[in-house]
Amino acid sequence: MLFGMPDAFLRTQAATLGITLPPLNEYAVGNVFFPPENPQVMQDCKMIMERLARQRGLQVLGWRKVPVDNSMLGRDPLDSEPETEQIIIGNTGKNKLSLRNFERELFRVRKMAEEEAAAMLGAESGFYINSLTSQTITYKGQLTPEQVSQYYLDIKDPSFVSHLCLVHSRFSTNTFPSWERAQPIRMMCHNGEINTLRGNKNWMYSRGGLMASEYFGNDTDQLLPATSDNMSDSGNFDSVLELMAKGSERSLPEAVMMMIPEAWQDNPNLSETKKSFYEYNSCLMEPWDGPAMVAFTDGRYIGATLDRNGLRPSRYYVTNDDHVVLSSEIGVIPDLKDSDVKIKHRLEPGKMFLVDFETQRIVPDDEIKEQIASLHPYGDWVKEKMIDLEKWTEEAGVKKAPFDFSQTNRRLNAFGYTGEKLEMLILPMGIGGKEALGSMGNDSALAVLSEKPRQVNEYFKQLFAQVTNPPIDPIREEIVMSLVCPVGPEGNLLADPNKEHCKRLNVRHPVLTLDEMETLKSKIYIDDEGKKSFSSHVIDCTFDAGSGPDGMLQALERICDEAADAIQGSIGGGGTEAVILSDKLVGPDRIALPSLIAVGAVHQHLLRTKQRPKAAIFAEAGDCKEVHDFATIFGYGCDGVCPYMAYEALCKMNQDGLVEAKAKQEYTDDEIMRNYRKAVGKGLLKVMSKMGISTLQSYKGAQVFEAVGLADEIVYRCFTGTTTRIQGTDFEALYRDLERYHKMGYPDNHNIGTILVQNDGQLHYRDGGEAHLNTPGGMANLQVRCFI
Repeated sequence: MLFGMPDAFLRTQAATLGITLPPLNEYAVGNVFFPPENPQVMQDCKMIMERLARQRGLQVLGWRKVPVDNSMLGRDPLDSEPETEQIIIGNTGKNKLSLRNFERELFRVRKMAEEEAAAMLGAESGFYINSLTSQTITYKGQLTPEQVSQYYLDIKDPSFVSHLCLVHSRFSTNTFPSWERAQPIRMMCHNGEINTLRGNKNWMYSRGGLMASEYFGNDTDQLLPATSDNMSDSGNFDSVLELMAKGSERSLPEAVMMMIPEAWQDNPNLSETKKSFYEYNSCLMEPWDGPAMVAFTDGRYIGATLDRNGLRPSRYYVTNDDHVVLSSEIGVIPDLKDSDVKIKHRLEPGKMFLVDFETQRIVPDDEIKEQIASLHPYGDWVKEKMIDLEKWTEEAGVKKAPFDFSQTNRRLNAFGYTGEKLEMLILPMGIGGKEALGSMGNDSALAVLSEKPRQVNEYFKQLFAQVTNPPIDPIREEIVMSLVCPVGPEGNLLADPNKEHCKRLNVRHPVLTLDEMETLKSKIYIDDEGKKSFSSHVIDCTFDAGSGPDGMLQALERICDEAADAIQGSIGGGGTEAVILSDKLVGPDRIALPSLIAVGAVHQHLLRTKQRPKAAIFAEAGDCKEVHDFATIFGYGCDGVCPYMAYEALCKMNQDGLVEAKAKQEYTDDEIMRNYRKAVGKGLLKVMSKMGISTLQSYKGAQVFEAVGLADEIVYRCFTGTTTRIQGTDFEALYRDLERYHKMGYPDNHNIGTILVQNDGQLHYRDGGEAHLNTPGGMANLQVRCFI
């Protein structure tokens, strides 16, 4: 339970210890967990906190042991029960800080104390600061809701009075329960799940290289990293929310609006002011997406917001005596009579319910959001600075080069295309603008068990959300979903808003046209002031045929270094705003790295070096063809893909008359490429909806996959953080598969005339092809046994 500071109670308790508290807002009290039965560690941790507080000019007034009754605890919480004490810190004297700066220094002390203690004792030491602020105090633990007030005797005291309270009574479904992971955390509690958590954490870690607070200056690093693998999704959300609210000049409601924006891209009911605010802030941070009802407070405000889909319930009552009750369930106060209720309503998708104690009123959603959105001319900034890729391509007038179909079949084989996939998957997408439908399951062998070469994408299976979610309908609920993404260099998340933050490239569709890719490769965008605004650097993602696994690894190392060097730029010169990973140089003497491996390796390398927010990553990929191929490459950090071989294959089939024969009508090349692009877009929305993710910006880099049969050496280097429970294919085996694909397109005997596209029987059983669970022989034997 999180309370507003119970001033009267704390004054009484402090007086019994001989401590005279300063006026309200001039002191802070925080509940601190210490490892049990270890007095020396407790003393060391106390000394750390006291030293850090004094270094910041604050006064440590004393410590108070929190009285508890653990008689009702079960075995597990009793075994891990911490020692709980309160630290009392004052903000008085000639160097007294303003209230906002006092809160900031308390934030700094807590972050630095946790970091120092973790370095000394380990991340899971048991030392944990529940709260350290002058406005609120948190009492929590590995307890049932009924046990909280029984365990903490403070709460039973009649003088323990607060103007607000956050209560979290739900159990954890996706983390192991512990005392420190209990909610509320420091500023919020959460019912739901952040499905994009891995990506959000990676992006926040990498932004550490750009973040600089005006108040903390060069000491901003003392507040970082903002996220951790040792925290739950709610813990990471709370940590970033606190960083934005205390490390920048944003108010708490504004920070919440940035992290959980309402559906704005295609919402006709949203004002232009709010649309501009959300579009501007999409340049700074991706949404923390997933089903969520988040309640938040900083002492002045208390409120709640719902995700854009409204996938969690939330209702609120206002009573005749002006008490406000908001809950994710009905009936939490069973003795509340209907006659005592003045207002009864539900929190709607994407909306915010807010109480402002300074003005002593409930602030309507439209009012608070319009007020925040009107603080700066966001719309003017977006129009002036944001670059639209589609418009840039039209203005540049770059046209794709004509196709050379003489080598098409060779390249198709080298990139893993088969006759089946061309006819049954890609052709219907080019004709109908949607994915082909299939029946029954996939009974072919797992990629790691197959005797045939398989592409890296096929080792990945998308995860399911860990809590029960109503599925999003990507067709009927299209208004809440979007593929639009701003890409390229980000700004400083903690800086005051300014127009330079939206100096990014707006990509309306992540599957790039050939013209768009040529524009990115060959043009430099010059802004209205005559300055370079967007440029790219092309990196060759092929390596010498016959160079073996070492040659492949050297190529992987080379493209990572080349990407980092291009982004960093030369001494005295600026870096590039995008890197393009291209495998177009594949040929008799060059093997292409899988685009997913190349993108994953570069993305992870730039994340580790904190350079990822400085540039976009595009792929000119010959091996991207199915929706799953695109889902994986976007899931591991790509900003846009040009599937040039899929386009080439469609146009060749159109030239050969296969499109007209299948569709019973003629199509131009532009029409079938446009239909294919549309089909991939629809497929991506469908894939995202299954995970409860609404925007591609959140899905990008979220790594919502597990690997089945990939060795740790590949996962660590290219897909860090991805679960791989079954070992298997390593870099050496991967090279052998690439070599087999390459020889299908470019056999040792280069004088072979016509090369046919391979057909390995992966979709339909084929004698000598891929192994299937259900075979004609097996079916015949089953029928024979049934008739005996």
